[in-house]
Amino acid sequence: MKRREFICVLGSIASGSWPRRRTIIAAMAAMVLLPIEVSDAGWLSDLFKGPSKQAKSAKQAKSPKQAKSPKQAKSPKHVASRKPVTSAKPAASPKRRNVKLAALGPVALPPAALKPVAAACDPSKLRIVLDVGHTAESEGAISARNVSEFVFNLRLAKLIEQKLKAEGFTETRLLLTEGKARRSLFKRVAAANDLRADLFLSIHHDSVPNKFLEDWEFEGKKSHFSDRFSGYSVFVSRNNPDFKTSLSFAELIGKEMKAQGLDYAKQYSQPIMGRHQRPLLNKETGVYRYDELIVLRKTQMPAVLLEAGSIINRDEELKMNSPERREIISSGVTAAVKEFCEPRWAMLGPL
Repeated sequence: MKRREFICVLGSIASGSWPRRRTIIAAMAAMVLLPIEVSDAGWLSDLFKGPSKQAKSAKQAKSPKQAKSPKQAKSPKHVASRKPVTSAKPAASPKRRNVKLAALGPVALPPAALKPVAAACDPSKLRIVLDVGHTAESEGAISARNVSEFVFNLRLAKLIEQKLKAEGFTETRLLLTEGKARRSLFKRVAAANDLRADLFLSIHHDSVPNKFLEDWEFEGKKSHFSDRFSGYSVFVSRNNPDFKTSLSFAELIGKEMKAQGLDYAKQYSQPIMGRHQRPLLNKETGVYRYDELIVLRKTQMPAVLLEAGSIINRDEELKMNSPERREIISSGVTAAVKEFCEPRWAMLGPL
């Protein structure tokens, strides 16, 4: 079959004069037998598109104006792959939607959706361990008027326990430990971990390094004092397994102390404290970092240590010994625990 004859045959195919089956056979023959120059490839593809148009509408098949331009035309190979290409287009639309969502960012979402929602706190099930700092055998610091820190710690811790239970925190436990200082520290940790506590709060009263002490006599007995520093302080350890929650609870305590009109002890951030200097995490609430404290880093729950005030300062010792100051501090701690337990706090965290 010569080139011109073949063109005539294909013209008959395009006009619809050949039967459909013969059309397919002729097309296959054209592909196999006829050497086609590159310049004719566009023309041939236009011709093959003719019958498909005819199947849709007889008018479109007969009208030469309906033929596509060479720019739009595709080779037979491309014609066979038209379906997959068409179906691939909708797949791109989800990607566009994702981009729009990403562009919206967190602004389009409610605040509660940005943080994992914790279970609402039930006061009757929240296990709080109130650790009475030091022991009867290792009494801790001695006040300006020769009263042991352990006595101050026990009185304040008992009042906090009483207030917490009155507010519905019935699982509050007062932790009294016996023995020498270091050994008692590990006993406290073991007891709190065995109780599977949710919060650990160690109650203390502050002093100063020996280099700041001055001598004086009280009731005929030689004593020591330092009126240079005063105030409460709150400590957390970065080595606690739940440092973030420990810090949140410490912030609440410091905020409540400040709300009660109390000032925090600022000396721990100063170089004059030497090895007792601690990083100040919040200059508004008086929260310090003390990573090495055993009761803060070895406990398996959020843990905070409160130095309620300085008993080596003669004026502050009198205040710390008063029922009014114990009422203020115990009320502040109770308010902090209540705020910690509120569903709003559990969902959104500190504001």
